[in-house]
Amino acid sequence: MKLKDFAKNSLLRPWDGIIVLILIVLSFAPIIVFSLNRTASPMQEAILSVDGKKIKTFDLSDSSKGYTYRYEDSDGDYNLIEVKDGRIRIKEANCGDQICVRRGWIKQSGETIVCLPHKLLIEIKSSDGGEPGSVIY
Repeated sequence: MKLKDFAKNSLLRPWDGIIVLILIVLSFAPIIVFSLNRTASPMQEAILSVDGKKIKTFDLSDSSKGYTYRYEDSDGDYNLIEVKDGRIRIKEANCGDQICVRRGWIKQSGETIVCLPHKLLIEIKSSDGGEPGSVIY
C-alpha cells in the first residue's frame, strides 16, 4: 500500500490536526484564568481566630514592614506569629506536634495554618476591591 492510498483511505482530514491542537491549547485556559484571578486581589489580610473567636487581623498588603505578634492564652500556651513581605507564619509554638510551625509561610487567599492543640487558626482572606475593608467570607 502506497502513501497516497493510505491518505485516501484515512479517516483524518487535513484540518483535524489543527482542530485537535487548538482544543488542547484551550484546555489550559482555565488554569491561566484562575491563576491570574488569584494573584490580582487588591487587599489581603490574615485573620487569627482561637476557638472560633476572631482575635486579631493582620494586613498583608503592606509588605514594607515585618513584625512578630505573640498570642498567649490563660493556660500559658503561646504561638509566635511572624508577618513579613506580605506573608505570615507561626514562627514558634509550645505545642507538642509543631505542625503549625512546619507549615511555613502562607500568602495566597484561602490558605490556612492550624494549631489544633491551641485551637488556633490563621486564615488569609482577600477583599473584592469593591470598597476598602470589604472582605469576602
